[in-house]
Amino acid sequence: MSLQDRINSRMDKEAFKNFIPSNAEEARYYQAVKRVKKIKGFYTHAVVYLVINIMIVIINIQNLKDGESYFQAHNFFTAFFWGLGLLAHGLSVFLPDFIMGQNWEERKIKEFMEKEKANKWE
Repeated sequence: MSLQDRINSRMDKEAFKNFIPSNAEEARYYQAVKRVKKIKGFYTHAVVYLVINIMIVIINIQNLKDGESYFQAHNFFTAFFWGLGLLAHGLSVFLPDFIMGQNWEERKIKEFMEKEKANKWE
């Protein structure tokens, strides 16, 4: 990828962040793209987790002394705590729609706007 391609890509990302949809179809597309990026980010995180932890297991196995068991607590710290982070990431990506519903954000925004409108002194 050339430098100009990278600059154009970055500008496209900035334009996407500042994009204001003008109709319902554009809004749905924008939300779908954001959702796909979140899912892609989670899958990337999961693949990196697997690759790094497989490398750690291989290194730990190579460093075992004769007759020593692999199943020791210190061999699982990284996988366990990083796994908790991966779980939290997965829940943040997949759970909000499950618990709060698809239109939860829109409903909350409208609720706050109505409260603000009702609290104004006019």
